[in-house]
Amino acid sequence: MKADAPPTGQDVLDAARRLHGHVLRTPVLRNDALDEMAGAKLWFKCENLQTTGSFKIRGATNRLLQLSPEERKKGVVAFSSGNHAQGVARAARNFRMPALIVMPSDAPAIKIDGVRRDGAEIRFYDRDSESREEIAAEETEKRGATLVPSFDDPYIIAGQGSAGVEFGQQMRDANTPLAHIICCAGGGGLITGFALGYRNFDPDAAIWTAEPDAHDDWRRSLAADRIEVNAPGTRSICDAILTPSPGELTWELGRGLLAGGCAVGDDQIKEAMRLAFRHLKLVVEPGGAAALACALFDLPDAAKGKSVGVVLSGGNVDPAQYAGILEG
Repeated sequence: MKADAPPTGQDVLDAARRLHGHVLRTPVLRNDALDEMAGAKLWFKCENLQTTGSFKIRGATNRLLQLSPEERKKGVVAFSSGNHAQGVARAARNFRMPALIVMPSDAPAIKIDGVRRDGAEIRFYDRDSESREEIAAEETEKRGATLVPSFDDPYIIAGQGSAGVEFGQQMRDANTPLAHIICCAGGGGLITGFALGYRNFDPDAAIWTAEPDAHDDWRRSLAADRIEVNAPGTRSICDAILTPSPGELTWELGRGLLAGGCAVGDDQIKEAMRLAFRHLKLVVEPGGAAALACALFDLPDAAKGKSVGVVLSGGNVDPAQYAGILEG
């Protein structure tokens, strides 16, 4: 695999084999009440139950497995609001490597605590006045470390795609081809890797992005067939997927792999979190619930009455915030 080229479906299959024993094989769940609400038969891929509470451990582990012994000694640097931070911190701990994570000062406390528990160093920054990319580049050069991007890296994308390989295997075992799949989209590493992985088993599934409606760069980009950027300062409770725009590698993949975009408001995402708790007995964070919210409240007409995969991508929500959401 070339460092500056998008991965292939075979690269994702290779990553899935490489990650065997390093990450969990997450379950697939069903629920009749949610089917009735959506008007479709929903199959939930539960990456919120993955190690560190999200899919991010997949890409981080696949990337760190590429490092030489000398590179491992010098460690890694990453920037993230939380889930990628925790994935890199845990992977670095597993491989006994030093790690520095650049995190926004307003990142959820549960994600900050998770990074610290795994022994990584944290450097905080202000979202509105500082550039995490510049800080990470400075620290990488100073330490001689390896930068581990959150999405625009072929090994990260391929690693995230191992979830799609698993889902494809699980749906094949269930003898149930999926007509559509809905997955959250921030930078696009998960959804593009997932599409590559799943389409090794079923190339006909239509794959849709899920985003907050105030931060819908993927939906607008796919409609316009060019990268669209979110206005500075746009916010949502979905902290895990608030990237400015699709990445370069992920857009190159996504424009050919994805059917289009879905988007919902924060109130609908909160309702999806409540419904996941009530019917699936699952804790799902706001970004992780975006796909469920879209399945319930913005399902494409073509998916009505069909079998639809829904990726629950993460479960790292601040306890106080979650309690408030559950109370309604």
